[in-house]
Amino acid sequence: RGKEYPGMMVTYQVAPDDCTGCGLCVEVCPVRDKEVAKHKAIDMLPKLDHLERERAAFDFFLTIPDLDRKRVAVDTIKGSQLLLPLFEFSGACAGCGETPYIKLITQFFGDRMMIANATGCSSIYGGNLPCTPYTTNHEGRGPTWNNSLFEDTAEFGFGMRLAVDQQVDHATNLLKKLASQVGDSLVQELLNNPQETDGQIALQRQLVAELKAKLVTSGDADARDLIASADYLIRRSIWSFGGDGWAYDIGFGGLDHVLASGRDINLLVLDTEVYSNTGGQASKSTFRGAVAKFAAAGKPGRKKDLGLMALSHGNVFVGQIALGANPLHAIRTIRAAESYRGPSLIIALSHCIGWGIDMSKGFEYQKEAVATGYWPLYHYDPRDREQPLRVDSRPPKGEFKEFALKQARFAILSRSKPERAEELLRLGQEDIDLRYSLYEKFSAALARGGIKAAAAADPA
Repeated sequence: RGKEYPGMMVTYQVAPDDCTGCGLCVEVCPVRDKEVAKHKAIDMLPKLDHLERERAAFDFFLTIPDLDRKRVAVDTIKGSQLLLPLFEFSGACAGCGETPYIKLITQFFGDRMMIANATGCSSIYGGNLPCTPYTTNHEGRGPTWNNSLFEDTAEFGFGMRLAVDQQVDHATNLLKKLASQVGDSLVQELLNNPQETDGQIALQRQLVAELKAKLVTSGDADARDLIASADYLIRRSIWSFGGDGWAYDIGFGGLDHVLASGRDINLLVLDTEVYSNTGGQASKSTFRGAVAKFAAAGKPGRKKDLGLMALSHGNVFVGQIALGANPLHAIRTIRAAESYRGPSLIIALSHCIGWGIDMSKGFEYQKEAVATGYWPLYHYDPRDREQPLRVDSRPPKGEFKEFALKQARFAILSRSKPERAEELLRLGQEDIDLRYSLYEKFSAALARGGIKAAAAADPA
């Protein structure tokens, strides 16, 4: 319920045959019974006792029509979750920290997005044929998905971008050529629609349908060609998905090349800080002191700062997000990145079974990661001339050591090599403090007049 949607109520229906029993939904549910403390709006109960009833409820739920997107404030937590997800029932690990980001992105852009997926966890649960978690809406629209090699998904997505741009140019040239047949006003409407909001995208679809209707009776070869190409006049959302093994390590060269291209493409890094799919090997994203394969004595070096490296391009949108810690920041950063007509990089904290944690508490770990400064939230928007880099999380509070030792990947070293563990935890805290200080000063320096202001505030 809410004043934004008078006369309406919302329900979240569990798909009883697809529930993995991770318990995450129960953990994050904020609605409690005032009389029975442990009772929430959703509880974990024995499956067989409720299966048939929930199957009937789910079948009815699927008959409820989707809410008109134009009525929804999509850049809010409540509004975003009223949108139809086009990613559902994946075979990911119970409580997976990656899938919530993909589900959210398909809610925003799924009916017009194209995905190049790096080999890894997201390609396994994303394309476990003969089934797939990607689906379509009632109009038959959904994500276009493909998977290439581990190392080249940035280039693969870049190829999609170039191909779409070529098709757009071709359709645009045909449209101008046939202006006398379809009418100058329709041509101008199609070419001048900014296509930045859901309403504008819906309008563009109506205009394309009108265009096809005007051309369908024409025997002209160019008219038939334009009918076949007209859907490219609707803005496509191009994405590359992958993990930190791809982005930080084996595919970094291609990722950097694509970011330098200046083209409109979005790169999503599902950062688990380890090679999750191949068995838990250390990557350059692995935090100092964490135990992983090839780092059995704890990773000795500092975590690579992929975001800072991307910032050096100057014309790349960069966002670091944690859905469990600040969902509104994640929502607005994702939407801002997609709206930017240049390259975008989103680095998303994704808790993983490789951390050695209770996965039902994954979002709690994300909150603590942000609070301690282990995972600072920020975004850099080249369109913002006043202050392009904004640090969106508060200064670090709490000790890294306390946070780290709740996870088996750090705690195991404290038992086997306590002196080394203590030293790496100390260095890890220094890494956290240094990084946050660096981003704050960088933000001030990039702000208009920021260098002078920073110098005046810190004369030393």
